[in-house]
Amino acid sequence: MHTDRPLGVAILGFGFIGKVHAYAHLNIPLFYDPPPLRTRLVGVATSSKESAAKAKALMGFEVATTDQLSLIGRDDVDIVHICTPNDLHREALLAAIRAGKHIYCDKPLTATVDEAEEVAAALKTYAATGQMTFNYRFLPATMRARQLVDEGRLGRISHFRGAYLHAGSIDRNRPLNWKADASRGGGVLNDLGSHVIDLLGHLLGPLEPMHAVTRVWSRQRLSTADPSRKIANVGEDFVMVTMRTADGAPGIVEASKIAAGAEDELRFEIHGEKGALRFNLMEPNWLEFCDLADSEAPLGGERGWKRIATVGRYPKPGGFPSPKNTLGWERGHMHCVFSFLEAIANGQPGSPDLQHGVEMQRLLNRIARMATAAC
Repeated sequence: MHTDRPLGVAILGFGFIGKVHAYAHLNIPLFYDPPPLRTRLVGVATSSKESAAKAKALMGFEVATTDQLSLIGRDDVDIVHICTPNDLHREALLAAIRAGKHIYCDKPLTATVDEAEEVAAALKTYAATGQMTFNYRFLPATMRARQLVDEGRLGRISHFRGAYLHAGSIDRNRPLNWKADASRGGGVLNDLGSHVIDLLGHLLGPLEPMHAVTRVWSRQRLSTADPSRKIANVGEDFVMVTMRTADGAPGIVEASKIAAGAEDELRFEIHGEKGALRFNLMEPNWLEFCDLADSEAPLGGERGWKRIATVGRYPKPGGFPSPKNTLGWERGHMHCVFSFLEAIANGQPGSPDLQHGVEMQRLLNRIARMATAAC
């Protein structure tokens, strides 16, 4: 499908995550030989003419604009990447669905559950390929974890825990950016919680929330528009949720931007009747596995935690630079984009698809509604 010419890519938003998505398109031909299809960076849309021109010059886009709808409507655009702030997703999603474009959308799908329901209604007639950016599914360590769970190596799950910890909002004088602004779909639940909940659900199946607690670290934050004044802030900086799997295994999930000492710490532990798994993003080259089938005699035998060197061991055609080379954070994003392009090439839905984004938004909304606020 579409293999006779490079597919045109439009990237909406060119902050941090827009650059990551563009990086993936530029590098996939190097890391995957052959790539599933060829792409070219046609256009970029940003919030100002200056930032759009800078993005065009930096990455070689053919078109730069502040009008995301005009970019979506271009005949030479086949793929739309939605990398804008959360409150701008809805308009772009609906336009791209109507235009029949392939869609790659950063999480969360939308700013609110009501907006997600609008998207869900539009998806009923959508025939192209859509995918969510849940990139932590696409590390060799988490891919291997999924294999071990699917093989039954853990047996029945007894309990689990997961966390995604940052420290960027610990300073109460930090201005309120859109990722923390609840009025724009921000807050740590949408931003970091969506990632760790998605990953645990990917490994364990659907998760049911039971109770949640949140904390707003500073009720007032400096305005980004006018740093001389403070504005009200209700976006949570911490959330803790008790959840359970379909067969009743309980777990605790945390997300925080006020975890002093944390850098980018996504971690999980899963315990079962036959063994256990654990992973920490700060050591991305390793998955730890304890197999209770190992003998503990004599003197402990071979029982205990083993570090599986997952490193860069992606399946073919993803062999560059080497299976033994250490893993970088961007690599998971690249494999997520690769899986999206592979789905387009094969005429299949992306995984996780946009409907999963809707379902995740519903789940996050349920958690937010049941949450009690800590002092």
